Amino acid sequence: MALPQIVNTLTGKRNEIEAHIRELRRQLAAAERDLSSVNAVLALYDLSPSTQTRFPAYANLNRLFAYGEMFKLCKAAIAEAGKPLDTREITRAIIRAKGWDEDDVMLRKAIAYRIVQNLSRAAMQERIGDAGKRKGVRMWRLSTLGASISV
Repeated sequence: MALPQIVNTLTGKRNEIEAHIRELRRQLAAAERDLSSVNAVLALYDLSPSTQTRFPAYANLNRLFAYGEMFKLCKAAIAEAGKPLDTREITRAIIRAKGWDEDDVMLRKAIAYRIVQNLSRAAMQERIGDAGKRKGVRMWRLSTLGASISV
């Protein structure tokens, strides 16, 4: 038995509308990706006072610290605590001292990496002491020799 013409027409129209909806969804997804990219670029160039402490993904830490400042901040954090500190604790102390956002994970990772580089070099020069590891994180202490040597 043949389908009535109205059923064939409605089936064709349904298929046409479904194809149109799929195309609109594809275009919407592309537009959302484009918007996300534009927002990311705007965030890199945003200089409003409320966002000046935010760091873009490719922030260069070399220009955020004066020569020798990171080592001085590390020593001050350890001296203030009066006990050996691990890299994470020193990182938070430096971020707090600079007035930056402590919840910024990428900033903490970048600074922790620089602290390990900086303090490892200072430990080889005996300007700071290595106090071993705690939970897989390196501990740092003030060196008895480093107390008599200025930075």
